[in-house]
Amino acid sequence: MEPKKLGFGLMRLPVLDPKNAASVDIEQLKQMVDLFMSRGFTYFDTAIMYNGFASQRAVKEALVDRYPRERFTLATKLHNAFFNSMEDRDRVFNEQLEQTGAGYFDYYLVHGIEAGSWPKYEKYDCFNWVLEKKTQGLVKHAGFSFHDTPELLDQILTKYPEMEFVQLQINYLDWESEWIQSRAVYEVARRHNKPIIVMEPAKGGTLANVPAEAKKLLKEAEPDLSVASWAIRFAASQPGVMMVLSGMSTLDQVEDNTNYMSDFRPLTEAEIRLTHRVAEIINAQIAVPCTGCSYCTEGCPMNIPIPKYFSLYNEDMRENLAQKGWTINFSNYANLTESFGKAADCIACGQCESVCPQHLPIIDLMKKVSAHFDH
Repeated sequence: MEPKKLGFGLMRLPVLDPKNAASVDIEQLKQMVDLFMSRGFTYFDTAIMYNGFASQRAVKEALVDRYPRERFTLATKLHNAFFNSMEDRDRVFNEQLEQTGAGYFDYYLVHGIEAGSWPKYEKYDCFNWVLEKKTQGLVKHAGFSFHDTPELLDQILTKYPEMEFVQLQINYLDWESEWIQSRAVYEVARRHNKPIIVMEPAKGGTLANVPAEAKKLLKEAEPDLSVASWAIRFAASQPGVMMVLSGMSTLDQVEDNTNYMSDFRPLTEAEIRLTHRVAEIINAQIAVPCTGCSYCTEGCPMNIPIPKYFSLYNEDMRENLAQKGWTINFSNYANLTESFGKAADCIACGQCESVCPQHLPIIDLMKKVSAHFDH
């Protein structure tokens, strides 16, 4: 039987302390895992740095230690920030085996490839290294995740036809984006006959919290389905997509996602046209297309919660500030600055921009956030 197309992304797990991403609420996570598994879904996706470097150990406690190994599918990744030698690759891999307790990985990815990281992966022969892990039985399927141009993707797939799948950012907001180019990279993967795993189908929650005008259109079309369901189903409807990852952080999200994906039906042509109309509405209002992945925050020397500030800024940019003058987001921002650095504290070191999968000009955007909130 073909596996269900919804995967559990372990990037945005529930936490006990909002100020500490590593404080995973294991008991709630266990409930989420149990519900997910009970409905016939089996794919879990983690990585070293997810949830303040706590995700891999959390998946051991909530999943691996509680279910027979053959019952679930586990994916993790090699990220360029954590190795600087041939030997480091094995050190990282062995630490992942230890942290997850999985014994082997069903899917293993060379992670987050873009123009800046690609030379390092080549220097240390990471693709052939992953294929060797497959030969050893420690990896069942070898592939990579990708954040760059269709031209670079074509180059990689041409050079490494042994790669069995590719993980791409695909959602209806980015489908025609000149930066993300979801459709263009999707078409390259299809030309190479590679199964596709989708990441960021809801763009970090952006497509679960759409403007009122867009929400009205979606609810008129499907009153009983959540706004978020449109994003997941759009990605899952594309031919060649084998799995859609959803970063779930509450039991309600697991309940909702597994409900409409249990008996998945692809979107019709009319429904796809509707998502493109919604994308037009959102693009007219969104200020910063941040997905909230938080890669930028791990090495920030000023401890600035960049995605949180972008989220507050986006909310205010949708408001009629000339009329309101003040929103609750000013208080929310002030509360965050009691535990984190202000936007004005940015020293323009560029660490954040070097790891941003969306290639955002974060330094300039922080100046805009600061001009808005720091007064």
